[in-house]
Amino acid sequence: MNLEHTIAPVTEAEVAGIARQRPGRAAAGGPRFIGYLKVYAALAMNSLTRDLSFKVNFLFWLFVELLWFGLQLAFNGVIYMHTDHIGTWTKWEVVMLIGVSHFIQQLFQALFLVNCSTLADVVHSGKFDFMLLFPINTRFLVSCRQLDLGGFVSAGSGLAVVVYAGLQLHLTPTLGQCLGFGLLCLAALVVHYSLMFLMASVSFWTVRAQGMMMAYYNLFSVARLPDVAFRGSARVLFTLGIPMLLVANVPVKVLAGKLESSAEISMLLALSCACFLGSQLVWRCALRRYTSASS
Repeated sequence: MNLEHTIAPVTEAEVAGIARQRPGRAAAGGPRFIGYLKVYAALAMNSLTRDLSFKVNFLFWLFVELLWFGLQLAFNGVIYMHTDHIGTWTKWEVVMLIGVSHFIQQLFQALFLVNCSTLADVVHSGKFDFMLLFPINTRFLVSCRQLDLGGFVSAGSGLAVVVYAGLQLHLTPTLGQCLGFGLLCLAALVVHYSLMFLMASVSFWTVRAQGMMMAYYNLFSVARLPDVAFRGSARVLFTLGIPMLLVANVPVKVLAGKLESSAEISMLLALSCACFLGSQLVWRCALRRYTSASS
């Protein structure tokens, strides 16, 4: 999917909606997170209004996403017309892998992609100056100010494919497997968000950082491939350097009972924490470097 169609400027209505919500004051009369929930609800409503204002565009891009997902599944079907296994992965296990990869990717797109891809425009246009004035964590505001509602619908289609593939495999996952699957999908989401946000933060030092972000986004296709398809340095790169082979493979292995070692779970959880801390370090350095767009 092209990043460009998701890019939209911060609107005046959005800024006004944020300003009316004051999580700092909410902390005085109740838990601070309630204030953040109110802000997030206001941002979500603003995104819903924006998307429904252009229904044809919303439906068109939803159709494109579902068509692209269908083509991925069809391509996998063509491969398995000529073989029964890819390493130890059967046809329906790979279908489940594609579904999980799509589910995680679309959740990331729904929650964070638009915000990360427009950070450079916000910084260089001077709108970031106003964001710093709000009584709310700036990273939260930058990361969550827009939602792509079509991404949630597309993510649902990926989850439906996972369920269908599980039925074809006659899986009966335990509650622990289901909870582990959910936790690992969350960790994978953190990995995608942290690395994309880190690259977006580079825009404080450069004119634009979209080249790096689009390159990373295009690497999402690696996540739908079984890890046994890679050998040597390529497997090391996409496991430790750019952890694409972990984000979808590990949750599927847990759900399908294919996990050979708990080290893979530990690696994914550790990398999600490391990526988030790394992005936070770069973000703080960027804030210290920032002196407003007009200076």
